[in-house]
Amino acid sequence: MTGHPPSTQDIETRQVTDAWTRIETWIAHHAPHTQGLLLTGASPDAVTGLQRQTGVRIPSSLKALWARCAGTRSARHSTFLMGGHALMRLETVAAKYSQEMSHQRLHTDDTVTWRAAWIPVFSFSADDQTSGLYMDTETGRLCRWTRYAQHHPEPEYESLTDYLEEMADSLETPDLATSDKPGLVAGALVWGSMINPDDEHLWTPLTA
Repeated sequence: MTGHPPSTQDIETRQVTDAWTRIETWIAHHAPHTQGLLLTGASPDAVTGLQRQTGVRIPSSLKALWARCAGTRSARHSTFLMGGHALMRLETVAAKYSQEMSHQRLHTDDTVTWRAAWIPVFSFSADDQTSGLYMDTETGRLCRWTRYAQHHPEPEYESLTDYLEEMADSLETPDLATSDKPGLVAGALVWGSMINPDDEHLWTPLTA
């Protein structure tokens, strides 16, 4: 007698968990400063509270990520994620979502600045949410928002899994990195797209 095949949610949970484990393991071995910025995972009650605040059903993939790490501390080099993003804390997610939905309600025409199904996930830095990536919870895709062109409907990544797996691959085999190049500054993981001019002489790109 065979068991039931894994559900899509089970597969997404496993894929995100596996990808994040690869990222976290690499950070633990190579980037102690970055490791110190990672918050512990969120409890199921915390995620349930966020769902109540937003009214949005959080996808299993995002729950899996937050169960492992619930954001980044406010500090220099908090933008350790590929593309120069910071993982938003849950309270920041709720505040940003509320802010954008309030802005949307001000439009009496058909202008769309934010949809109810969009959950912000990654931001410009731990304390700066002028741009970042949101998840369309209806499709699972990651799309960009910015201060001026508030949203870009074309997805940056087809899924959270795709994003995290590409980041893990880039760290483990940096010569194959295509969208952004990883490197180190004084024990911090810093991507090429986010090098501060003051750190250029300190940045060491990773090699295979």
